[in-house]
Amino acid sequence: MKNGRFTVGSMYGVIGLFMIYIFWMFLLNGVEHAPMVKGKMEDPHFSVSTWKWFFYPHILLGTISLAIGPLQMTKLSRKKPGLHKVFGKVYAVAIFINILMVPYLTLSATGGLGSSIAFLVLNFFWLWTTSIGVIKAAQRKISDHKEWILRSYAITWVFVTFRIVIIPLSIFLGPSLSFPLAVYIGISINLFFVEWRNRRNKDLPKNRKIRTADPLVK
Repeated sequence: MKNGRFTVGSMYGVIGLFMIYIFWMFLLNGVEHAPMVKGKMEDPHFSVSTWKWFFYPHILLGTISLAIGPLQMTKLSRKKPGLHKVFGKVYAVAIFINILMVPYLTLSATGGLGSSIAFLVLNFFWLWTTSIGVIKAAQRKISDHKEWILRSYAITWVFVTFRIVIIPLSIFLGPSLSFPLAVYIGISINLFFVEWRNRRNKDLPKNRKIRTADPLVK
């Protein structure tokens, strides 16, 4: 139980730091002053006023998805199926709406065409994993639903992983390489961890009593 609470608490701690970063970088002084956006504004075809209409919902919906994930893994959520279902719907809807925002944002992605392709690949994985997770829930295939929603949340967590990985990469590489690499590395790390957890859970002895309070063990 303590390990589960520590894991969820740690995840919310990271999400809190992510929110502080977003507020400081894009909201405190206005998005136009963010270094990333300043680079985009050098393009005469870039419209920051239009870009905002897609970027702000993208960040808001992404943060909502991030925040719901750990809650859905807790014992409290599992003991209240109605609450779990409501938050699950909010999670899925937030992602599906966000997916519609991404193609426009990729048109002006920092790093050029390579970054645009990388973010579209990320968007595909997001749509794929979340859609199957929703379908499995509708089919009442709970075990499969858990596995696919964890994969979906692994892709959602790239919001965080990307911003961690991009820091060292940017020291040695330009945006055209560092940004797409950070996306692919984030996808790989997160999915590898989830697949490892899923495989470990399947390999557990059948007679072992698993604590349902552990948010990462089925």
